[in-house]
Amino acid sequence: MNRALTALLSDIATFSAHTMGGRALRGYQSDAASPLLDSILAGGEEQFAVVFSRQAGKDEMLAQLLALTLLRRAYRGGTVVVAAPTLRPQALISRDRLLERLRGNPLTAPLTRIEGPSTVRVGKAKAVFLSAARTANARGQTADLALIANEAQDIDPAVWDAVFDPMAASTNATTIFLGTVWSKDTLLARQMRHIRRKEAEDGRQRLFLVPWQRVSEDVPAYGDRVRARIEQLGERHPFIRTEYFLEELDGENSLFPPHRIAQMQGDHPRQHRATPGKRYALLLDVAGEEESGNDQLAFGMDGPGRRDSTALTVIEVDTTSRADGRPEYRVVDRLVWTGVRHATLHGHLVDLARSVWKASWVVVDATGIGAGLASFLDASLGRHGIRVIPFIFSAVSKSRLGWDFVGLIESGRYKEYANDDDELTDLFHAQARATTYEIRNGPGNLLRWSVPESAGHDDLVMSAALVAALDSIDLRRRIAVGS
Repeated sequence: MNRALTALLSDIATFSAHTMGGRALRGYQSDAASPLLDSILAGGEEQFAVVFSRQAGKDEMLAQLLALTLLRRAYRGGTVVVAAPTLRPQALISRDRLLERLRGNPLTAPLTRIEGPSTVRVGKAKAVFLSAARTANARGQTADLALIANEAQDIDPAVWDAVFDPMAASTNATTIFLGTVWSKDTLLARQMRHIRRKEAEDGRQRLFLVPWQRVSEDVPAYGDRVRARIEQLGERHPFIRTEYFLEELDGENSLFPPHRIAQMQGDHPRQHRATPGKRYALLLDVAGEEESGNDQLAFGMDGPGRRDSTALTVIEVDTTSRADGRPEYRVVDRLVWTGVRHATLHGHLVDLARSVWKASWVVVDATGIGAGLASFLDASLGRHGIRVIPFIFSAVSKSRLGWDFVGLIESGRYKEYANDDDELTDLFHAQARATTYEIRNGPGNLLRWSVPESAGHDDLVMSAALVAALDSIDLRRRIAVGS
């Protein structure tokens, strides 16, 4: 090979700049990719972890790393195995990205072909893309060039250990873990701990962390976007901490630690009816009905013995205070009913919505038995111009509600009324303190959050959290324009 071609094939930054058109790797991408390539081509036994902030180009780096690896081994052969949490879409998206880079490159295009649904060849070398889902049949491959776990935080460690790690056992090939840290229990977090120990022993870098600040040095627009997200969600929001600051979460902890409860606290007074000119919403978490116990305050002290209650949070919606136009939400009152029949409760709620609060919106838990009450409220209030918004709890919708509620708190857009020395206010704060969360490993990073059964109920907290469902719609005033 002549000197220019040797340089092109030896340095991934040069290869990328001269063969990938407008997709040349940025400095932080090539800084991470270079030692990975060196280890792969040397037949090294190293393990690496690569963690980029969200949308910083991790998958582009991986595609170009694979392209140069396959080109370098096109005449000798070899296999790279790339595992992803799912075949469709994740593994096949990675496959298609690699194919596009190979077919658009004059050096690799004549040698590139696809075999079956998941194998890409460049000459004699190949990359095999597999699902690491529990139900997938991924056994039987041998990774003699490299074994790669992409989005490793979503791959079950037990599946990796049983199915994928043995693929590199006979070859001792380079193993690479890529993804977002999330909780301490993920495959990626486990391997990062192992790699850090190896680094401490010999001082050789194997862990490459690229937080958002580093990306913004090369891409100023990226920094502007992240700063806007931080302003929207708050610096301590779990998404911001993990996906931009690359911090590891504890996995299971209080969803509302002291700093977050303090941030909820406002300085506006509690009130018991509407103020003219203000707009209000009612947020209703619905409990099952019983034949007895219809005292509004029959809940007493919280604990395992208390029955679940229907909880109502009243919020003032202010769409005029913030320069960015996003609404602010101020809790102005809350009520509970324990054991009240829904037919009776319906009348209370209609009167509260129409006469007491002159509400613009009612968000109601329409899960299970709540569906009937939601339907009755819609029929009674809709004709008076009050919009009823049903919310159905599921694992996915509750996860999204929790994430979004935390975002409202962290960004300063949700505020409680000033401390009111009554049992109900104390109970809300007690439930908030007792609310724990767990992030489920796997696609979507579902948030499981609740008050443990042994600690009582979470009806007041769930009622308040329904503000996040309200925030998903357009709350601006409608101005009629006549002809």
